[in-house]
Formats: sequence, C-alpha cells, structure tokens
Amino acid sequence: MTSVAQLAEKIQAGDKRAIARGLTWVEKATPEGRELVRSIFAKGGQAHVIGITGAPGVGKSTLVNALTLTLRARGHRVGILAVDPSSPFSGGAILGDRIRMQESVMDPGVFMRSLASRGHLGGLSRATFGALAVLDAAGFDKILIETVGAGQSEVEIMQLAHTTLVVLAPGLGDDIQAIKAGILEIGQIFVVNKADRDGADHTVRQLKTMLTLGSETLDWVPPIVKTVAEKSEGIGEVADAIEQHRTFLFQRGLFQDRRLVQTEHMIEQSLADEVARRLADARQRPVWRQWIEAVSHGELDASQAALAILETREEDSDGLKHLK
Repeated sequence: MTSVAQLAEKIQAGDKRAIARGLTWVEKATPEGRELVRSIFAKGGQAHVIGITGAPGVGKSTLVNALTLTLRARGHRVGILAVDPSSPFSGGAILGDRIRMQESVMDPGVFMRSLASRGHLGGLSRATFGALAVLDAAGFDKILIETVGAGQSEVEIMQLAHTTLVVLAPGLGDDIQAIKAGILEIGQIFVVNKADRDGADHTVRQLKTMLTLGSETLDWVPPIVKTVAEKSEGIGEVADAIEQHRTFLFQRGLFQDRRLVQTEHMIEQSLADEVARRLADARQRPVWRQWIEAVSHGELDASQAALAILETREEDSDGLKHLK
C-alpha cells in the first residue's frame, strides 16, 4: 500500500496516477488526504491560480478548453479544477465538461479534475483548497478553477485565485445579473464570450460604464476582452491580460500576499470541516440524547452543550462528565 510520503513524492514528480489518487483522498476527506495536504502545502506557492466564473450558458468550459490550448502553446503546464454542483458519480454536466475539454485533457501537460460542490455555498467545492495544493505541488504553473456559476454568495474564488475572470455573454441577461450580484467587484478581467452574437457591443459598453464608476480607486483597471471561444477568437488576448495581471501582482508585491489569504481561508475551512465532522459523529452516539435532554430540562444551555460536544472524545460514553 502506498504511504502518504511515497504518494507525495510521486505527486511532486508529476506522476498523473499519483495526482489522481491524491485528489481522490482529498475529495473524500480521508485522514490520508489531510496528511497529504499538510505534507505538500509548503512545496507549492508558485502556481498562478486563475478563477473563471460566470452564469450558466456563457461558455465557461469552452473558454477554459481554448485558454488551456493557448497556455500550453506558450509553454505552461496547466491544471484544471472544474467545480460541478452534481454528484461525481452521476455524470451529467461533469461528463459534458470532459467532452468539451477532451482536446486539452489528452495533452500530457494538462491535468483536469471535476469536483462536486455538493451544495457548498461560495461556488467552490470543500475539496477545492486541498486539490489546489496537490496540483500546485505537482508543478502546474497555471491552475484554472472553473466555478459552478456567478451569484450573490459565490465569491469564494476571490480568496483563492490570484486572477479572476468573469465571463458574460450577450442576450442571456447575465450582464444585468452580474451588476446586481456584485460580481463586478471580484473580477480582474472581464470576458464577453459569444461576441459574434447581437448585443455584444452593448454588453461591453455596459461593463465599461460600470467599471468607470469605480476605476478612480483602483490600481488595476480590469480589461474587457471579446471572445468567441468556439472559434478560439480573442483567446490570445485573454491569455495576455492574465499575464499582465500576474506581472502587476508581482510588481506590487501582491502575489505572495494572496498566498496568505489562501492559507487563512484553508484554516477557516478546515476548522469548519472539523466542527461538522464532530457534530456528525456526536449525532450517532447515545450521548447525543443526553445533551438534548439536559438542555431541554434547563440543566445547561445550548452553548455549554456545544462546548461539551467539542471537548468529548469519541470513545467517551458520558458526554456530560465534562460539565460535572
């Protein structure tokens, strides 16, 4: 059986089977997965993380495929994390992503993984943070994270990506949605895809107007790029804009600052996951009923019960002894 140390070594050597296995450990939240992330996290930090978000139907997956081909042509190794709202065992949109990105996935310098968000708010999967650490340690210098869509709560990508692309398309009403949802606040680059459709210029003008209102306080003025991803039109300009933003981050000393933000968010996420795990475990034990009855009878309040849950070891049969 492969040890965590052995798998970590293979991942750092770029072994695709090891990368896939490590990502499976991470997504299943196994103890081995947590140990793996701990062991490799310090080995990364060099990858340029690029978030790609936008409403359904704007062509994010097609854009990711075209952008990946362009980045590969420029000599980059590309990791792709496609976050999907469905179960990874049900196919559906994940299978669609695989088909749309087939040309990229066959490239030995590309690794793609679909992650299920399973209802997690923020547009990202709980496994995204650990998966990013795996791809980073594996030496992918460009990591694309495609989120499930753009919305009021789906702004976690800000805490993970160095550069965020907000993708829109004319005629879908998503331009108005983006403005209402505050998505304009998270984008460093705006892509108007399907720009061969009617209304593309109107969408660009609307974006320019909104961005102009806040540009006086910005050191970086987000560019707007028109693309037709299916024909690879405008993709070179998107890649150029991404590289320009990376240069901007380095010149301002902000690239490594983002690493600190990523680390903080990973700690917060790990803490939330541990609390959720302990709660799920507590519900399965007979002592759970003791806590409920104690609070119901006024013997302790809900806060005391919550602390007791956190302080009780799994093997303890009497969860109330911490309060006696």
